[in-house]
Amino acid sequence: MNDNQLSLRLQVIQEQIRQACRTAGRLPEEVLLVAVSKRQPDKLLREAWEAGQVDFGENYVQELLRKTELLPEARFHLIGHLQTNKAKKAGCAAWVHTVDSLKLARALAKGMEGDRPPLSVLIEVNIAAEAQKAGVSPPAVERLILEMNDVPKLAIQGLMCIPPRGQGRRWFAALRNLAEELRVSTGYALPTLSMGMSEDFVDAILEGSTMVRVGTAIFGPRDS
Repeated sequence: MNDNQLSLRLQVIQEQIRQACRTAGRLPEEVLLVAVSKRQPDKLLREAWEAGQVDFGENYVQELLRKTELLPEARFHLIGHLQTNKAKKAGCAAWVHTVDSLKLARALAKGMEGDRPPLSVLIEVNIAAEAQKAGVSPPAVERLILEMNDVPKLAIQGLMCIPPRGQGRRWFAALRNLAEELRVSTGYALPTLSMGMSEDFVDAILEGSTMVRVGTAIFGPRDS
């Protein structure tokens, strides 16, 4: 892919975000585009940055560490499942989208040394109760948020989900409703809803998403 192709793809996604926001009666500034760069060549990452993309999503801690050194000016989001034994190294991210246990939260906090600002984290919710997926069950989210109240160096910003394929809108609405309930029951503002990927981010925006995670629609298929 040449520079122009990637830049054009980014422009298309950004226009789709703007259109979805207009349909929903929202401002485009309310939705952050996270370009999912996992397993994408460094060259494409830099091309996206030069085209104006700031936020990037990575699944694996080792790749995250390498790419934050490659492009230190960018803002990186860890969006993949995080093992507790690798959590201490994940603090180089600006955001972690996949906190699903108190144990993991404490391990993340241990990696936040010195005077670094708190790490922005999202609670991953297994919104459709799928056995093969990580995340907290909806009834257990309130308890986890309250338990994390005593964990230092973490700032709980909201919720994240990956719904069953082809059923996004229903579950995006469910996550939005859950967030509304939790704002009342926990006292947390929970301003961020990370939901929507390449195939369903428009529906996610219509249901209140504030972060969309788009990979192949920007970078094209990943190398196997």
